[in-house]
Amino acid sequence: MLQKTTFKISKMDCPSEEQMIRMKLADLITINSLDFDISNRQLTVFHTDGYDQIFQRLDELKFDTSLINSISINSNEKINNTAESEKKLLWQVLGINFFFFGLEFAMGFLANSMGLVADSLDMLADSIVYGLALFAVGGTLVFKKNIAKVAGYFQGILAIFGFVEVIRRFVGIEEMPVFHIMISISILALFGNGLCLYLLQKSKSKEAHMQASMIFTSNDVIVNLGVIVAGVLVYLTNSKYPDLFVGIIVFFMVGRGALKILNLSK
Repeated sequence: MLQKTTFKISKMDCPSEEQMIRMKLADLITINSLDFDISNRQLTVFHTDGYDQIFQRLDELKFDTSLINSISINSNEKINNTAESEKKLLWQVLGINFFFFGLEFAMGFLANSMGLVADSLDMLADSIVYGLALFAVGGTLVFKKNIAKVAGYFQGILAIFGFVEVIRRFVGIEEMPVFHIMISISILALFGNGLCLYLLQKSKSKEAHMQASMIFTSNDVIVNLGVIVAGVLVYLTNSKYPDLFVGIIVFFMVGRGALKILNLSK
């Protein structure tokens, strides 16, 4: 049976205290989810077993914690209200990212653009991340952090292999990228990523796997703008190098995003 326990935390008045509480409780496998109400200084914990260990962890933070109530609820109540909405959202952004992965990947080779190919692989990474996150919805906080960790390592490996490919193209003889394809496809992808970011931010979820999704999508918006600029520079300079430079930047962004995700999963 799932327990719903509400605590009064008098000194919880900003997001920094919220993050400290999340870290303090992150390794308790009995916790299903946390609902924070900072304005009323309340925390509702959905968990199994008793609340004694949870209360002890909170009390150690010296935030003046007290128990309001603890009741048994239907185990599906919380999951149906929160987890199902997260699943619906993740399926939406998964579909958008996978569509643009296919589009950018095909058009990247057609246009001989490393920037588009790199961005498409970043989209593929996001699609896999969202797929992994779907398995995390409704799970424990520990499981969600493990999902974020897997996503971070995958993103890091992708960054390394992508950077190697950019270097290979620098030293090899390559045809000029088709700038108008670069620009037009990147504009479409920009709209797609903007929609994903809007949907994710609208959810206001603080779970690790959802935060990972927002980090990836924020990176994608920046990358799309970079590929558009590179396409313009290819046209103005009649050179392949702007496209390759943006490829380096893309995979640097991918690597930095991986580090953020790994830090988030600790």
